[in-house]
Amino acid sequence: MEENIWNQIKARLKEKNPDNPLVSTWLDPIKLIGSEEQDGVRRFTLSVPTDFHKNWIVTNFLDTICSEFASLYDGGFQVDVAVNEITEPGSASYSSLESAVETPKALTYSTSPTAISTNSARRDYLNQEYTFSTFVVGRMNEFAHAACYRVAENPGGGYNPLFICGPTGMGKTHLLNAVGNYIQTNYPHLQIRYVSAEKFLNECISGIRRGEMDRFRLRYREQCDILLMDDIQVLNRGESVQEEFFYTLNAFFETGRQVVVASDRMPKDINGLADRIRTRLEWGLIADIQMADMETRVAILRYKSEMKRIQIPEDVIHFIAKISKKSVRELEGNLNKVKMFTELQGLSITLDVAKKILASHDYEITPLTMDEILRLSAEHYKIKITDLKSTNRAKPIVTARQVAMFLAKKYLNKSLMDIGRAFGGKDHSTVINAIKRVESQQLKDSDLKSDLDELQSKIDNISGL
Repeated sequence: MEENIWNQIKARLKEKNPDNPLVSTWLDPIKLIGSEEQDGVRRFTLSVPTDFHKNWIVTNFLDTICSEFASLYDGGFQVDVAVNEITEPGSASYSSLESAVETPKALTYSTSPTAISTNSARRDYLNQEYTFSTFVVGRMNEFAHAACYRVAENPGGGYNPLFICGPTGMGKTHLLNAVGNYIQTNYPHLQIRYVSAEKFLNECISGIRRGEMDRFRLRYREQCDILLMDDIQVLNRGESVQEEFFYTLNAFFETGRQVVVASDRMPKDINGLADRIRTRLEWGLIADIQMADMETRVAILRYKSEMKRIQIPEDVIHFIAKISKKSVRELEGNLNKVKMFTELQGLSITLDVAKKILASHDYEITPLTMDEILRLSAEHYKIKITDLKSTNRAKPIVTARQVAMFLAKKYLNKSLMDIGRAFGGKDHSTVINAIKRVESQQLKDSDLKSDLDELQSKIDNISGL
C-alpha cells in the first residue's frame, strides 16, 4: 500500500510539472524503503543515492512531497530522508557524488489533527532548518526579520496579524518557519499550524464536499494557537473559502492568538480578496522584503557555502552574487549548480569554471542611465525629478541634487558638462562643487553617508555592478 502511495505521489508531481525534466531527474532515483508506525504516527523513509541529492530534496522539494503525502494519507506521518547507494541503471551519474551511507537526519512533518499533544503534530510541516539563526539579515529584510522575531518572542502580544510581503524566493517561507520553530522551542505548550493557503483551500473544499466542516473548523479554530499561512494570495479563488478564513481570523483575534501570513503582494493588490479580509490583514503590521543588496547576497553565499562545506574563492562568490538578482532561491540554485558540476567533473571551483557553468544563466548587466539616477535620487529624497533640474536653492533639494550629481559622476561615463546639462543646464563648476562637497561631507555627516549607502545599494541591484 505504501509503495503504491509513493508511486502515486511521483506520478502526480510529474503531471504537475510536465515541462520540467528536472523533476523526473530528482524523483526517479528516490525509493520508499521503509514504513512503520510509532506512537500512532506512520514513519515513511525515502532513500536517495547521495548526500547532495538528499540536501537538494530537503531544501527544495520536501515540503511539496509532504503535501502530496498529506493529500493521500489520512493519518499522522513523518517523512525521513536517508542516503543509500543505488546502482540501478540510470543512477550512475549520482553515484559519482559522495556515496557514503549515513544515518538519516529526519525532518519531521505531521498532519494528524488528533495527536496534538506530540511535538511532531504541533510542528505541522515546519522545516527545522529554517530558523532565525540561519536567516541572513541585510538592509532589505532586516525590518521583516525584526518583526518576526518580536512576534515569536511574544506571540499574540502585538503585531497581530503580521503580514510578510515580498516577491517569490526572498525568504518569506524561511521567516514563517523561523517563527514557528522559535515558538515551538520556547512555548512548547502552544499548538502551531503551519500551512500553505493552497492546502487550507483544498481542505476547506474537501470538508464542504464531504460534509466535514466541523472537523475542519475544529482543526483550525480550536486545535491551534498559532496560525502560520504561506502564499495567502491564492485565497482569492473562492468565496466559501474566504468566508471560512474570515471567521478563522476572527476566532484568533478575539482570543488573542497569533496569526502570521505571507504573500507575494500587498493586501490591497490581491485581486478578488474580500474587503473585510483585506482590512483585517492591514489592521496589524505589514513587513516588506525586497531583493537582497549585493552585500547581503555575498553574505548569503558565504553562509551557504560554509554550511555545504564548499571551498569557493571570493571572486566566484562575487560573480554569482552579481548575476543572481532575481531571488535568494536563484542565488542558492546557482551555487548548487557550480557545486554539482565541479564535483561530477572532479574540478576545482575557479572563476573561469563558474562562468562556463553559468554561461546559459538568464541574466544581463542592466546599463545604468542618467534617468535612472535621477529617478532613484528623487524617490529617495521624496522630491520630484523636476526639482533636481530646477534652480530651487532649498536645502533638502540642494542636498538631493548634489548627491545625484556625485552618483552620476561615479557610475556613468559622463563629462562634467554632460552631467550639468542633465540637471537643467548647470555649468561644470556647479557639478565640481557638488561632487567635492559630497565627498567631504560624507566623512562628517552620518545621515548623508547613510543616504549614499542606500542609493548605491539600489544602483548595485539594478546594474549588477
